[in-house]
Amino acid sequence: MSVAVVHSRALAGINAPSVTVEVHLSGGLPAFNLVGLPDAEVREARDRVRAAIQNARYEFPVRKITVNLAPADLPKDSGRFDLPIALGVLAATGQIPRKALDHYEFAGELALTGELRAIRGALAMVLSARRDGRAFILPEASAREAALVRNATVHPARSLLAVCAHLSGHETLLTQATEIPDEDSVQAPDLSEVRGQHQAKRALEIAAAGQHSLLLVGAPGTGKSMLAQRLPGIMPQLAENEALATAAIASLSGRFSPQHWRRRPFRAPHHTASAVALVGGGSDPRPGEISLAHNGVLFLDELPEWNRAVLEVLREPLESGEIHISRAARQSIFPARFQLVAAMNPCPCGWQGHESGRCRCTPENIARYRSRVSGPLLDRIDLSLDVPSLPAEALQLKRPPDADAENSAAIRARVTRAHKVQKTRQGCANAHLSAAMLPRHIQIEPDAEALLAQAMQKNFLSARAYHRLLRVARTIADLADMPNVTSAHVAEALGYRRFDRTGV
Repeated sequence: MSVAVVHSRALAGINAPSVTVEVHLSGGLPAFNLVGLPDAEVREARDRVRAAIQNARYEFPVRKITVNLAPADLPKDSGRFDLPIALGVLAATGQIPRKALDHYEFAGELALTGELRAIRGALAMVLSARRDGRAFILPEASAREAALVRNATVHPARSLLAVCAHLSGHETLLTQATEIPDEDSVQAPDLSEVRGQHQAKRALEIAAAGQHSLLLVGAPGTGKSMLAQRLPGIMPQLAENEALATAAIASLSGRFSPQHWRRRPFRAPHHTASAVALVGGGSDPRPGEISLAHNGVLFLDELPEWNRAVLEVLREPLESGEIHISRAARQSIFPARFQLVAAMNPCPCGWQGHESGRCRCTPENIARYRSRVSGPLLDRIDLSLDVPSLPAEALQLKRPPDADAENSAAIRARVTRAHKVQKTRQGCANAHLSAAMLPRHIQIEPDAEALLAQAMQKNFLSARAYHRLLRVARTIADLADMPNVTSAHVAEALGYRRFDRTGV
């Protein structure tokens, strides 16, 4: 019986379900049929596989070829099935041993010359293959990222001919060494480069320590974007499981580079981005910006300029840490535990409250401008504060840097210490504490609780805002290495609720 079975992987969201490539040769007129819900890219494999086999000096069978990609109800996409289909054809004709295929999984796009090209999602596929105990043969260009998975066996191959020589026992493919760097080699921008703005730097430190969301409000040129870009540099280093999850998502989109291992993502989409670009989607669901920012920072500049309907899609993932994408034929779940940092001007011209008196916006214009950001979304932002303009003398080139300006490394040390305290106490960052967990992990002193109750009554805070204030106060106490939340911690947390405090 001329049947060969080859193991491969598809991509479904962040997962990589197993796919069995079955190749059957039979009599009749020559034909090459692909079944099992292949899309256009997979159906085009027929021509690539035929040319690659012939250019590798193997015989392409002049028979009826049926290729089944099982399970039949799982959509198959991209050129990653070229290599397993070609190997199945060669094994079914007896040109390579069939038994050798049982110990491996294969993925790779074939050039017409038989060379192997890089594929997306290699890391996610190897993560799944490791659980099944099989080695993975991949194109050389994809093997390095896949080898970041510990205890996984990855063999890089340059061409179809090299894979066939390995399976036939003529030559052996090398095993890709696992290279897991401890630190990112790229130097991140340092917070000491930002002059002044001490309150904003303090808010940035609190946001990093508790993984809180942050909104910066200020006139043009006050350093809002500069501050946001320096947040990843003071955040704790990614744990290996977090780095793997972040790398797997980047790999799905074809944007991962191994030298960025353990670098916190920083995504800054333009305000013209669509809702699908932000949350992900498409007929074959792909991760959007919020998933690409998983375990990192999503920076939305010019917040009121965003389409309001687009901003509203952030509300659920901000709470749940994941995004569910449903289509008629497919449903996918992508992780989206991102840290939101947003920036906006106080009014349409940007100069309201500035000492120059340049603002000529009417109250109606200002109210209309700010109403583009909904109250429920603002309620989900933990810290919001003004970023004032700096005087000219603070910006002079000959002026030495602030003597008390700390660099990112010093702040990161405090943030990492506070983060470890939270992990030990409750297993997660303070921002991710559920309402049920708050009484168990937050010990608040009576005067602090009275101050919080007074603020809630005076500012008409929602229950969500109340809980977020508690979480921020707990983070401030962690940075001070104090077991209980005091009135000073609550007072500082209240100072970072700009829109609750002023309403404007």
